[in-house]
Amino acid sequence: MNITTAYEYLEIRFNVFIRVICSLAFIIFQVGRMGVVLFLPSIALNVVTGLDIFLCIGIMGVCSILYTMIGGIEAVVWTDAIQVIILLGGAIFAVIYISCSLPGGLGETIDIAVANGKFDLGATNFDLKDATMWTVIIAACFTHLTTYGTDQSMVQRYLTTSSMKEARKSVWTNAILTVPATLIFFFIGTALYAYYKVYPENLSISIPNGDAIFPWYIFTQLPVGIVGLLISGIFAAAMSTLSGSMNSAATAYIVDIYSRFFHKGEGGNELRAARMATCVIGIISLSFAFLMATWNIASLWDEFNKILGLILGSMGGLFMLGMLTKRANSGGAIIGIVASIIVQLFVARFQTFHLLLYTASGFISCFVIGYLASLFFKKK
Repeated sequence: MNITTAYEYLEIRFNVFIRVICSLAFIIFQVGRMGVVLFLPSIALNVVTGLDIFLCIGIMGVCSILYTMIGGIEAVVWTDAIQVIILLGGAIFAVIYISCSLPGGLGETIDIAVANGKFDLGATNFDLKDATMWTVIIAACFTHLTTYGTDQSMVQRYLTTSSMKEARKSVWTNAILTVPATLIFFFIGTALYAYYKVYPENLSISIPNGDAIFPWYIFTQLPVGIVGLLISGIFAAAMSTLSGSMNSAATAYIVDIYSRFFHKGEGGNELRAARMATCVIGIISLSFAFLMATWNIASLWDEFNKILGLILGSMGGLFMLGMLTKRANSGGAIIGIVASIIVQLFVARFQTFHLLLYTASGFISCFVIGYLASLFFKKK
């Protein structure tokens, strides 16, 4: 379709109003996402180096803003490629080193994990209020469908490829590598559990929450040189997400709002505006990360899943509504979005479903209500 952002499709299929509100929702979500991504690794650096957490957030944020402003999407793609090597290298080393720290090695790690239910896939009963196996599977399907199908920070990567064939190849490569990578990342937590089960005296009671346990292990148990590798791995993960989010949010603003309504000029002006937008969005995200550093949050992972579901849940349903049906129209789509937001607020208020299913409830409600509402409007 020769588009630059995913939300251009929504104008072609429905109308410009839907395009703009979805683009704005995406930008707001990215600001929140970047705040979380800035804050979490700063906990690690704070624990390891003793540097003030606000200084850690500032250093990482400013570095990411600068290279994203200078290099744009090309900088995002190439730095991501390098950073994923550092990230996976650090994660694999962490698993091996933690397991070898136990008297029985990897075998003891697995034995402790099995004995304490760490490899349990969860309850198999169909209870959508609990994190059962079925809840996780359903949530993963809808979350990834929404993220990989409507999130501009992901979609822009496909759009940088030279052909449909290359775009498909990039998606398959990602899908294949995601499985072993995810297993490695979660196994770090399992190995840490086994280690502190054997050596409970090594775990400090001053650790504020679970997010700081891995940084604490890095700081207290790893050789000095290796500490740098692990910290660089954590920062590589964070900065690759930051750069992609900043670039995609700036692109959405320039293409969907700035160029569409305020300035239809030459490319040079748009490029300058895009760099300025990158800087402003980055600074707002920095400010949000500073704000979060003053909050008492038990688990940022849970909070992030809530934000993901409440803001982006309906967007996946909206794209599916446009792609899979001919009868859906702009009137029905708008009603679907509004109804989905109401459903999401109800679900969050009364905890009707587990928080992992917020995206699924938003997706389904937008699609179903949007389609039914379209039947009341004149067909075009």
